[in-house]
Amino acid sequence: MQAPLWSTRGHVLQFESADGSAQCVGSARLGAVQVTAPVFNIWVQVRGDGWIESREGRFRMRCGDWMAFEKESAPLIQTGPRGVCIGVALDARALESLQALNDGSLYAGRGRVPAQDLRMLLRLWREAAAAGDDGVAVRPLLLQLAAVQRDLAARVRRCPGRSRLRKRQVFGRMQRARLYLEGNSDRVVRISELADLTSFSSWYFSKAFHALYDESPQALSVRLRLERAGLLLRTTSMMIGEVAASTGFDNCCSFARAFKSHHGMSASRYRAARAATPSSNAG
Repeated sequence: MQAPLWSTRGHVLQFESADGSAQCVGSARLGAVQVTAPVFNIWVQVRGDGWIESREGRFRMRCGDWMAFEKESAPLIQTGPRGVCIGVALDARALESLQALNDGSLYAGRGRVPAQDLRMLLRLWREAAAAGDDGVAVRPLLLQLAAVQRDLAARVRRCPGRSRLRKRQVFGRMQRARLYLEGNSDRVVRISELADLTSFSSWYFSKAFHALYDESPQALSVRLRLERAGLLLRTTSMMIGEVAASTGFDNCCSFARAFKSHHGMSASRYRAARAATPSSNAG
């Protein structure tokens, strides 16, 4: 493993190549990392906040969030004024080595890291970064990252495919499609877009997606857009019509019906109720 790469104080680090080993990368205090190398990469926000922009969309990162991307995603990681985000990049050989370790694996996706695991991840990342070319030192970090994704790994068995390798491949593509839905919650995403992203037919994609996540991609898209609408109502002064347009609804009537069905109250009542409890706006 090479020495760690850091970006800080407005510098943009271009990560363009990998040498067959795991590479520790980090960004802090308005630093940014642009990943253009064809590598799997996973990021954990360990302090403050930031943003990640990728081909799947734009995502807010808060302390304790993790995100992982396939090699085609080309993410740009941007940390806030007090933010610290650590990452690991792995090419195909490094991923194969990980899979040989206790059958571990990593997948595209996003989620939360419990506080106690976050401290452990940061310690293991520092130890791996300090070890330099010692490839063995990165193994505990990779295994801990795989443990953080244990809920995702449990879903692999539900994917179509005769072999475990095929199931992993299908799951990786479906996770990328799910990220695309989450990163584009400001509009209606067509099934054909998701099918093209995964290189599946629209029929096969829809069937596999529902089997894996227990809801259709259309239903998930609506749910994500309505959750985004709730966030905008809590954290901005946008008019309700503007919120509707910002979440991909053609008109206020359809938005009002969908919002009340999902949140159990009208958008105006939702905003008033959240305004009366300031602590609810903290997220």
